[in-house]
Amino acid sequence: MQLFITSLNSGSNGNCYYIGNGREAVLVDAGISCRETEKRMKRLNLSMTQVKAVFISHEHSDHIRGLEVLAKKYQLPVYITPPTLRYSRLNLEPHLVHTFQAHEPVQVGDLQITGFPKFHDASDPHSFIVAHSDITIGVFTDIGAPCKHVVQYFQQCNAAFLETNYDDEMLENGYYPYHLKRRIKGNKGHLSNKQALDLFTLYKPAGMSHVLLSHLSKDNNSPSLAKELFQQHAGETEVIVASRFEETPVFMITASSDPEKKIRRVIKKKQPALKSSPAVQLSLF
Repeated sequence: MQLFITSLNSGSNGNCYYIGNGREAVLVDAGISCRETEKRMKRLNLSMTQVKAVFISHEHSDHIRGLEVLAKKYQLPVYITPPTLRYSRLNLEPHLVHTFQAHEPVQVGDLQITGFPKFHDASDPHSFIVAHSDITIGVFTDIGAPCKHVVQYFQQCNAAFLETNYDDEMLENGYYPYHLKRRIKGNKGHLSNKQALDLFTLYKPAGMSHVLLSHLSKDNNSPSLAKELFQQHAGETEVIVASRFEETPVFMITASSDPEKKIRRVIKKKQPALKSSPAVQLSLF
């Protein structure tokens, strides 16, 4: 068994991640235009006819910008929570709208998609894992702090899209106003390189073959800096930077047959509890 994954775009200018098994696929977020989605998938020899659903993490524009056109053109079911739909102001055809419950898997063909709550500055933010047989892929972006849910699901993954949004020093010394720096660094903002590396080194399962560093800031990070930092600790895990300008190659993810590399599922230390927050619509960079 295998899963095929690619980042079609990753950054504050748009986010869209493809996960499929060769017969059917899902997109997590649709933050680039329908035309760009089609062009990039065509370059990768991926077919839109295999995409069976889109799962939406939250309502910020860089995650939903292309959704209305894409869903209408291909009549794609859109899995989205009611608060996210309400604050997104999307005009979706009613029969395409499907809700999901946290921690309850949704079956799309042979793919099983599970959403879970996270810390972020949005109305009802979720991240996702996508599983097929004994292979699991995680999308962990737009996370202010690695709560217990993030840790729990990260430990199950054979590959992950992991946010490395900013370098602490670059953000601190950069031109962003103080209030924006606070939002980015806050518990409902984004993961720094260091926070993401701590999650990776503390909780990376032995069977994780790929980590795709995602949602890098244009102004407060650099691809070479983030990649070099992770490669020092990656071991046999391949480190890839997901670009904000183009698609990554398609990576084939398989389950490890080595009994020493079985996925670890035990949480190593207590993480902050996830508390509900009032609905707000703020863009983070």
